[in-house]
Amino acid sequence: MVQSREGRYTHEHGYDSDRLSPLRQQKHNSQRDDLQLQAALLVQGLPQEFPRGSPTQRLHRRKARGDPARLPGEVQPARAFAHLRRLAQHRDELARKKSQALPELSETLAQEPDPEDREATTLELDELWSFVLKKAQKRWVWLALCRETRQVVAYYIGDRSEASCRELWERVPEAYRGGHCYSDFWKAYREVIPAEQHTEAGKESGETAHVERWNNTLRQRLSRFVRKSLSFSKSDRMHEICLRLFLHRYNLSLLP
Repeated sequence: MVQSREGRYTHEHGYDSDRLSPLRQQKHNSQRDDLQLQAALLVQGLPQEFPRGSPTQRLHRRKARGDPARLPGEVQPARAFAHLRRLAQHRDELARKKSQALPELSETLAQEPDPEDREATTLELDELWSFVLKKAQKRWVWLALCRETRQVVAYYIGDRSEASCRELWERVPEAYRGGHCYSDFWKAYREVIPAEQHTEAGKESGETAHVERWNNTLRQRLSRFVRKSLSFSKSDRMHEICLRLFLHRYNLSLLP
């Protein structure tokens, strides 16, 4: 036999089930009388006394009234975000100062390679797609990676034209300028790099596997270079500063 809730309550606490229903009825009548009184006071325009609630609820309401983030967007004061703007400006200024204090990228490389060692001067070239502020504003990161040391010897941020490729080639240190270079089939490489030093190769050949793998490392470490991401650079200056800071740290980590 299924025991009712009232029966279980009587059995546990010793109350008479005949007196339980009138108690509930009395509580219901009291709540109804309170509502009728509040309605009457509202019609007459007299002040009302609503239940204040628990102390925890009252504290939550006070915090909600004083928290600008909980207000509607059109009434939020401008000073609510002033602190966040100052933090962003301080972060950008700190990154700019760090970038100015960095040495040249060539100073982070290992000792100068032996010109007679062909493998020590072999470079792998590639270009990496990125954007600033919106994807319509494309920024191509040109890279020159030493195959033996795995260090980035030169970089340039620009478009995908021959002029950008020439800027990259001019930034390659003299010690590596005479080495052999491997790249993909992009036409800008053929126009800039001497034919006797240049070999075009597809990804299936493995000749550019190291620089292609380095592109993945960059995207894993810096989210602003990921293709589909909520992170992105808002200015060209910060775009290059973040890349330069990472390149220095990466090259120094490979030194013996």
